[in-house]
Amino acid sequence: MNFILIIADTFRKDHLGCYGNKRISTPHLDRFAKRSVVFDGAYAGSFPTVPNRRDTLTGKASFTYTDWGRLQGDEVVLPEMLREKGYTSMMVADTPHILQQGYNFDRGFDGWQWIRGQENDRLRTDPEEVRFPCKPEKLRSGERVVGQYLRNVSDRAYEEDYFVAQTMREAKRWLERNYKRDSFFLYVDTFDPHEPWDPPKHYLELYEKGYEGEEVIYPIYGDADYLTKKELAHVRALYAGEVSLVDRWVGSLLEKIEDLGLFENTLVIFTTDHGFYHGEHGMIGKLRIAKGRMRYEPLYREVADIPLIMSLPGKSGGRRVKGFAQPWDIAPTLLELAGIRKPPEIHGTSLVPVLKGEKRAVRGFAVSSPCITHGPNPFVRSTISTSEWTLIYGGKAGEELCMAETAAVDSRARRMEIAKPGEASPELYDIREDPRQSLNVLSKNTDAARRLHKTYVKFLEDVGTDEAHVHARRQL
Repeated sequence: MNFILIIADTFRKDHLGCYGNKRISTPHLDRFAKRSVVFDGAYAGSFPTVPNRRDTLTGKASFTYTDWGRLQGDEVVLPEMLREKGYTSMMVADTPHILQQGYNFDRGFDGWQWIRGQENDRLRTDPEEVRFPCKPEKLRSGERVVGQYLRNVSDRAYEEDYFVAQTMREAKRWLERNYKRDSFFLYVDTFDPHEPWDPPKHYLELYEKGYEGEEVIYPIYGDADYLTKKELAHVRALYAGEVSLVDRWVGSLLEKIEDLGLFENTLVIFTTDHGFYHGEHGMIGKLRIAKGRMRYEPLYREVADIPLIMSLPGKSGGRRVKGFAQPWDIAPTLLELAGIRKPPEIHGTSLVPVLKGEKRAVRGFAVSSPCITHGPNPFVRSTISTSEWTLIYGGKAGEELCMAETAAVDSRARRMEIAKPGEASPELYDIREDPRQSLNVLSKNTDAARRLHKTYVKFLEDVGTDEAHVHARRQL
């Protein structure tokens, strides 16, 4: 069996028609969902971008042992494991963070192609002066990130010049040249619909017309109230346009897969790493960055709840499963279908029994989290999700607060804000009654919170987390 894995960065699940959205146009992915198994219980694992790719390619819950950083030499990755059965592995990516600055995520692939220019990729030095779409102080890292991006795209003229279009085009070309191989693994990674948001105007006009204000295409991560209501509405329209752009070009790859008859012998997967706050919980972004410092915010469902759609040959499509699934489950799924024994160091569980309809689920919970290895900091909160409850928990602050740095979210080191004792209390939400997670009910449901906390600590132990990192999280 062949494998094609498509990751679109920062793709909110609730923006897909197949997950209930009736406003945003995503016909190609919705059509793909009709021939696939759609996971309603898929959640982010290690957060954000680079940790997610490490989870996906190693099959491990990497937030328990490492932060955003380079792929280390002792980490065995999926293409290396698949080589045991003669697989040819190819990466086509425009996501810069996994490839720039020696991050090494191309390791193990027989071939790889980096479509240059996304976000802060240092591709071009001209034009020296660029025109910002709003006041630079409204943008996160305006000159360093957005200015670089605007130089990179300064000669863009047509829709097919956009990065997601280039990436899907190169993936299609590779398939045309290689689809008759005995077995292959094609990994396609596009940064869109991650910001900066600047979709072609005809996509933006699907959701908003006549806007004449400033375009905040890369908002400052933090409180959303610095944006006017019209600016925030425009931000949402820009993102929706990006989603439809991604759907169009991922759809072109899916059409090529169909044209080549590959759905008959290929597992095809579409997913993302996490979502994004567009004013929900008072936030814009996915964490908080200000004055060279960074603070993780709780991973509510807008960020933690992700799409996962899998098309397995020989199985009828259109089936939905409520069972939980996470990025570290992808590698063992592919290994089982390839007939390779799962290495003992892998944390994930194969989803093959769920795909085949033999089981409803392989686990009863999900854990989504930033890296927990910097020391006791209750601002580093894990989200523990079940079908009924969500617990958001960051452990206890130590007597001596850590002074950690992290390279999330753009490979640029920043000091992490440290929570003092009592500053970041646990939160519990009954998602049956409160799916938007607006009312913390921990004080009235301490038994449920204790059960989820116990599940979380056992998970950390089961995956071999160093006791030094578990210690501060043993008490609720």
